[in-house]
Amino acid sequence: MVVAVERLITSDILKPARYLGNELLAVHKDWDTTAIRWVLTYPEVYEVGASNLGHIILYNILNAQPRQLCDRAYLPGKDLAAKLRETNTPLFAVESKRSLREFDILGFSLSYELGATNILEMLDLAGIPLTWRERQGSSTSATLSDRGAEGQGNRESTDTQSYFPLIFAGGQTATSNPEPYADFFDFIALGDGEELLPEISLVLEEGKQAGLSREQLLLDLAQIPGVYVPRFYDMAENGSVHPLRPDVPKRILRRVATPIPAYSIGLVPYVETVHDRLTIEIRRGCTRGCRFCQPGMLTRPARDVEPDKVVEAIEQGMRATGYNEFSLLSLSCSDYLSLPAVGMEIKNRLKNENISLTLPSQRVDRFDENIANILGGTRQGGLTFAPEAGTQRMRDIVNKGLTNEELLRGVKTAWEQGWDKIKLYFMIGLPGETDADVVGIAETVSWLQRECRGKGRKPLNFNLTISNFTPKPHTPFQWHSVSTAEFKRKQNLLRQEFRRIKAVKVNFTDVRISAMEDFVGRGDRNLSKVVRLAWELGAGMDSWYENLDRAFSAWGSAIAQADLDWKYRQVENGEWNLFHIEAQKSKEAEENISLSTPHSLDIPLPWDHIDTGIDKKWLQEDLQRALEAAIVPDCSFEGCSHCGVCGTDFGHNVVIQSPVIPKFAGEFVPNTTKAQRLRVWFGKQGNMALMSHLDLIRLFDRIVRRSGLPIAFTGGFHPMPRISLATALALGATSSGEIADFELTVPVEVDTFFRKLAREMPTDIPIYNVEQIDLKASAATQLLESAEYLITVATLAETTPIQWQTWIDTIKAKEELWYEQTTKSGKSQLINLRDRLFELELVETHNSIAESMSSVIRYLGSYRQDGLLLRPEQILFMLETVAGVEFQLLHIHRNRLILGV
Repeated sequence: MVVAVERLITSDILKPARYLGNELLAVHKDWDTTAIRWVLTYPEVYEVGASNLGHIILYNILNAQPRQLCDRAYLPGKDLAAKLRETNTPLFAVESKRSLREFDILGFSLSYELGATNILEMLDLAGIPLTWRERQGSSTSATLSDRGAEGQGNRESTDTQSYFPLIFAGGQTATSNPEPYADFFDFIALGDGEELLPEISLVLEEGKQAGLSREQLLLDLAQIPGVYVPRFYDMAENGSVHPLRPDVPKRILRRVATPIPAYSIGLVPYVETVHDRLTIEIRRGCTRGCRFCQPGMLTRPARDVEPDKVVEAIEQGMRATGYNEFSLLSLSCSDYLSLPAVGMEIKNRLKNENISLTLPSQRVDRFDENIANILGGTRQGGLTFAPEAGTQRMRDIVNKGLTNEELLRGVKTAWEQGWDKIKLYFMIGLPGETDADVVGIAETVSWLQRECRGKGRKPLNFNLTISNFTPKPHTPFQWHSVSTAEFKRKQNLLRQEFRRIKAVKVNFTDVRISAMEDFVGRGDRNLSKVVRLAWELGAGMDSWYENLDRAFSAWGSAIAQADLDWKYRQVENGEWNLFHIEAQKSKEAEENISLSTPHSLDIPLPWDHIDTGIDKKWLQEDLQRALEAAIVPDCSFEGCSHCGVCGTDFGHNVVIQSPVIPKFAGEFVPNTTKAQRLRVWFGKQGNMALMSHLDLIRLFDRIVRRSGLPIAFTGGFHPMPRISLATALALGATSSGEIADFELTVPVEVDTFFRKLAREMPTDIPIYNVEQIDLKASAATQLLESAEYLITVATLAETTPIQWQTWIDTIKAKEELWYEQTTKSGKSQLINLRDRLFELELVETHNSIAESMSSVIRYLGSYRQDGLLLRPEQILFMLETVAGVEFQLLHIHRNRLILGV
């Protein structure tokens, strides 16, 4: 059953194009001919979820499987969520517009400790019970093959024969410690999903054909390495987890897959996303061994992607998507030895297309001129390094593998290559940290500024993010925590130090949320009730700054109601702390770091049954090495660290030596030649009416890139393609008369231009006509004189067609209709609307579904860029003035724009 979204996704919704599901490269499969129907749901707003690389890769892989359909869903904005609840409409998948309950399986990405509240919000909006026990109770007699329509249009249906989809989670947080969320999911997918999800789909298809019950199906899934089914396990009094039956594994293996760059190409959203670019993974895994870093521990071994495959994927992806920017992704891009060669090769191949490259946070010790060269260009992006600690001693304790000399060399290289602002990440509360180490952060920044000074150059600016150390499962520092009071004290200490340093912006992480993340992230199954209570009390979107106060209040109340506030106080007071520093009172006082805690390193942990490949004993030994500030070399480039990962289950490090770095072919030089100007008349119909004007401008840029048309560029520091839309169209309005001007560097046949442009356009943006105009002619935006509209207007008053015609005639007979408007400067101004109205005509009248009379009116009015224009809303004002009744504007359609000579 398809949800009637046209009544929900309207122009009054914030960014309605989020929910259209008709993006470029979206895959639309036939519902009736597929065996298993997936929904990959990202529990964040569309702009975050649609640009997540893992989301895109798994979506493409599942849709590449025969007899498998994969749709998508995202956390709706507050406005749409309210509409769904008001209308009792279930949350839907964006492509098929079907209720999430109709699918066989729903997969959620869980990559943040407090992110599960968003998942509960989505399940509730979909009308799906929140826990596996509730879903099991409602599906006892149903099988996966029973896909009845009961309740699909009613969120509150409680039909006990209905079969709810299987609900699972994957992602870093789900893999590291799934226990706080165990009540909500039928199973957890651990590790990489590229091979795991297709294996799951085969088991589901076979189970559906065999008519297996939910319990039988989950038992089959539990036999797949990487699938953890919480219902088949129980928690002991000490928090450890053990199987309830002999036919499931005692420890569940994390899955490891080889990255395939080709699957990264897909989903080009119409709205601007947080990562509005093509992203290609170049290396998965990190073996640097930073002792606080969970991703580095959970993604071993390191696997390089073949350089030629990276280059091929980028070139193919840029042509297919039309993006003007791409990013190379890895936990440590600089450890991909082929980075300079790959970056330079792509930069040379696409040098005439104004393409830029961005990289995530990099290893400062590997930043050199080769990397600087591939990042430079007409749109030089920001630069981010993560020293993590302010002193050499602390960087050794965390095994950062970075010296002061390497830090200075990297920062100075960036400054010499033209960067005036650099972002640095630091962390406080690390094990063994003293006040001298905290102050060392400010001293390091000041030292870097002093060393990077030059005549004619502005002082080097730093944007600092100082986060609070949060212990993570499966890391050597998982046995350590710091009190909230200590975090606050250290933040205040740094604030005092940075008051004396100019050209530095400092951002601190909220200490309250850090404690919550620690409490949930290292929790056991008892925390499932806390997660649910927090959601019921209003938690959600907790990673967003504007929601922090509400999130903290909701989580705090939930912990108290669950009678777990005593346990939270332990985290808040830093009682799980393995480091204790005692200053000797003698003159030759030395710091003596020793273990001093009632907690043993050998006590069972809630995540011990998750086999990540890293031996727990090795983590304990590495913790001891931290006590001694001993460095463990990177095993990708030096000797094995014996962490336990490498072997048949997880594979080995794959390090590919760099090919020769190509010779730099030169920066992009914008071709400003104007050899031809073409004027295009186009429409904006159907769903595309919900695309904003700025999104439409971005769309034209990408379409021209995909079509290979020789567009001219502006000059200056930020060259832009010479595409000029005559004017904007109101969000939600349709049109059959929009105009855009294109300037080309070489002449192109009009028919050829028409064909190439139309081929890349969405179907709801038709091209009507293309004409060549004189290069010296004024732009369309300067020639606008008038515009013709068809507007649909309704009133609840009882009316007849004769009355409508009388009102139209009365307006036409008047010479003055005064209207008060507010200028941009805030002043009131009276204008005569009748002077701006050239033609007015009643086209048709009819009764609407809501038993109101509506009419279609055509008008031709002034539309000049100097402000002399007649808006559709002002036609309503004229009608209300002469009729004395209230009208509602139902729809706007712009017939044509009329240009002057």
